[in-house]
Amino acid sequence: MFSYIYDIFVIMEKLTLQEEEAMLAVWQIGKGFIKDFMDVLPEPKPPYTTLASTVKNLERKGYLVSERFANANRYSAKVKETEYKKRFMSGFVNNYFQSSYKELVAFFAKDKKISAEELKEIINLIENPEK
Repeated sequence: MFSYIYDIFVIMEKLTLQEEEAMLAVWQIGKGFIKDFMDVLPEPKPPYTTLASTVKNLERKGYLVSERFANANRYSAKVKETEYKKRFMSGFVNNYFQSSYKELVAFFAKDKKISAEELKEIINLIENPEK
C-alpha cells in the first residue's frame, strides 16, 4: 500500500486546465475510449485530435493506463480522483493559506462564500465523522 501511495505522489505532475477537464471525464466514465470522454465533456468541446493528444499526455504523465482493443486504446485512471484532490488541495492550502485549513475557511467566510449554516454542517462532520 505504501508503495502505491508513494508512486502516486512521485508521478503526479500538476495538470493543465485542459488535462483536468479530460481527467474529470475519465473519472466520470471509468474505462473508455476517446469518443466516450468526448461525449461527457462540456461545451465547447475540444477537437477530437486535441483530446486524443491530451489523453496521450496524461498517460505519459502516469495519470492514465491504456489497453489495446482492435485498433483503439481504452483508457482508465491510474490516479484516483480522491488522491488527486487530496494532493492538490494540500498544496493549495500550503501555498496560499500558510498550511492552515482554518485560514482557508475564514477566507471564504469573510468573503461570504460560505454560510453560518454550512459552517455548522462542517462542524458536525468534524465532530461526527462516521455519519
